[in-house]
Amino acid sequence: MESPNFTRGSVSINATQATNNDTEIALPIFMFAGGAIGNLIAIIVLSVSRQERKSSAFFTLVRGLAVTDLLGTCLASPLTIATYLKRTVLEDQHICEFHSFLLLFFGLTGLSIICAMAGERYLAICCPYTYQRWGVDKRFAQKFLFFIYITNIFFCCLPMMGMAESILQTSQTWCFIDMKTHEPVATAYSILYGAVSLLLILGTILLNLAVCGSLLLMRQRTVQRHVTRASVRDRWRALSSAAETQMIAVLVMTSVVVLACSAPLMVRVFANHSMLKPDPTADRAAIRIASVNPILDPWIYILLRRSLFRRLLSLSRKNSSIRSSAPPSPQRNFLGNAPCGGQVIQTLSCLVTVKPKMIQNYANFDLKLLLNVNKS
Repeated sequence: MESPNFTRGSVSINATQATNNDTEIALPIFMFAGGAIGNLIAIIVLSVSRQERKSSAFFTLVRGLAVTDLLGTCLASPLTIATYLKRTVLEDQHICEFHSFLLLFFGLTGLSIICAMAGERYLAICCPYTYQRWGVDKRFAQKFLFFIYITNIFFCCLPMMGMAESILQTSQTWCFIDMKTHEPVATAYSILYGAVSLLLILGTILLNLAVCGSLLLMRQRTVQRHVTRASVRDRWRALSSAAETQMIAVLVMTSVVVLACSAPLMVRVFANHSMLKPDPTADRAAIRIASVNPILDPWIYILLRRSLFRRLLSLSRKNSSIRSSAPPSPQRNFLGNAPCGGQVIQTLSCLVTVKPKMIQNYANFDLKLLLNVNKS
């Protein structure tokens, strides 16, 4: 009698475990598919754009970020999926070190490219002469991407050279550098990795604020400077074209996504070296949030296409033209609230208000004579 009950219990337990495994493996499969398909579409969208756009330094960096996200997804996700299918995959030390390298490298490279994008926009808008003197173009951006890859590969290979130890984390589904070690060299490396990532995050934020502040300042000067309003307006119109507006929007949205996804992992790196109690659940949540970044990034490039921004910009310009065509409010004359009883004074006041160019016809009049005439 007991044997059948025990058998039914074993079957139900095995069925529950199988259901849990299916639920757990569905998430990495979904993230892999979303990241791979999204980045492929983004690369295609960026590749079929116009020639002048493809040759710009900014969109060369954007394509570099999309390719980086695609490589990170295609290299790291299969190992994660294999781990859910067989828990002993990452127990091999070489595979564990490779998985740790992938997480270190693609996390830091994404932050580096975002910071480079913010720096390119800062030079283009705030330091145009430096931008031209350095010759920032497609070739320059490609060389800078190569420099980012080489330096980050070297930096992220240091744990495999013995500077730090890559270990299988508590959840048994991902490997990373030991963030709880008290060994001086390993501790120094993990803190250095967190500090470099934090500097890239802060640099990106400051550069974005500088770019947005410069654009707002130019707009404010356009409103305030009436004498050279036409020239300033032309400069603002050229600066706020569809391409420039799209670049700033892509930069700001991508920066927000990357920083929001990368910050939790940086916080956990510093928290694990402090006196706080270790929290494996928080570590796992941080790495999962960081893994969402390659999924969200490509949809920013796809949704914020130039055609969409042309429509939005045309609508905003149409609204501004409607406001500018409204009847102007009555203007005060050049004497303010002073009484204008004299005929000559009233004529001059009307000329200042209606036709300023005709003031030159009265340049030879003596002001004292005009005031005497007004008193009489």
